[in-house]
Amino acid sequence: MDDAQVGGVTNDDFISAARRVQVNSSTTLIVGAGYAGSVMARELADAGRRVHLIDKRPHIAGNAYDEHDAHGVLVHRYGPHIFHTNGERIFEWLSRFTQWRPYQHRVRGVVDGVAYPFPINRDTVNRLYGLDLDEAGAAAFFERVREPRDPVATSEDVVLNSVGRDLYEKFFLNYTRKQWGLDPSQLKAGVAARIPVRTNTDDRYFTDTHQAMPLHGYTRMFQNMLDHPNIRVQTGVDFADVDDRAAYAHVVYTGPIDAYFTHRFGALPYRSLRFEHAHLPTVGQFQETGTINYPNDHAYTRITEFKHLTGQQHSGTSIVREYPQTEGDPYYPVPRAENEALFKRYEALANAEPNVTFVGRLAQYRYYNMDQVVGAALAAAKKLIG
Repeated sequence: MDDAQVGGVTNDDFISAARRVQVNSSTTLIVGAGYAGSVMARELADAGRRVHLIDKRPHIAGNAYDEHDAHGVLVHRYGPHIFHTNGERIFEWLSRFTQWRPYQHRVRGVVDGVAYPFPINRDTVNRLYGLDLDEAGAAAFFERVREPRDPVATSEDVVLNSVGRDLYEKFFLNYTRKQWGLDPSQLKAGVAARIPVRTNTDDRYFTDTHQAMPLHGYTRMFQNMLDHPNIRVQTGVDFADVDDRAAYAHVVYTGPIDAYFTHRFGALPYRSLRFEHAHLPTVGQFQETGTINYPNDHAYTRITEFKHLTGQQHSGTSIVREYPQTEGDPYYPVPRAENEALFKRYEALANAEPNVTFVGRLAQYRYYNMDQVVGAALAAAKKLIG
């Protein structure tokens, strides 16, 4: 695929065409052109509403933005995004804007220089400990090594309760410390509860009914989603610079909720990432699966090779290393009880804010998957349309 032809139109095309849509008292301002904002924009536009969609970045699609790098390989600029859902309605809604490439993501975790299936399954245990367990034997193994916890309140509790201390220390402890800058004992149980433990040999990272990648990339899907005469898109525009907010009938805000209220109660903690992209011109395939985790080695948490995800044919390959950090663009709300309590104070302000809808991972301070954001946006749009 030619990078210049992804979507068939550019952001500038959207802006110039959309300027025909004039702001008036019936126009809704949507802040953020990622999933939450773009889904809301399309739903409102289809309902006959005029929409002005802005994003401070120079592109649409939010963190799902993909593009061809300088070497012609389609990469995810903000780290790997693998779509998966059990929600039929959500999958059907997105299918209006893209065809799909079936893709089942697989991950390995490197321990002492050896790559093992992750999430942990029977093969992980057999290879790591030199065993030959069947499914019943694997279940008995986990039962023998687990450290029962009651209550299961933290991520440490979740993992120890499931697989015991050795597997916890080999695969989870240091990875979590790198990813979150916190010990698993300091994080809510839901973080680790997202990762299953299996007694079979299923090495897929996800088991959802629908697992697929947009055939021509996420950016193309977003461009199709926003291609509507009632939608005006402007990138490179910060909400803080919008002076005429009162001219809009309604505002949909998808950015950090604490920033909207100028950090009145203090900053909500978010985890950020630094992405180190690299192209390897003489390497056809760099690693055996799409993503390899490095829980105990290196400052980065994982390496993703994009050709696994996209199926693209290219003589070279492009990879990305992820370095978690505290400063930078907010990616992940940090799931701790005290952070949730602080969010609740901001949520109370949001609920009292007239003519503003807060939706999305940052605005709702939720560790949403992509399909969950789509679902939240569809629900918010339905409520707004009435």
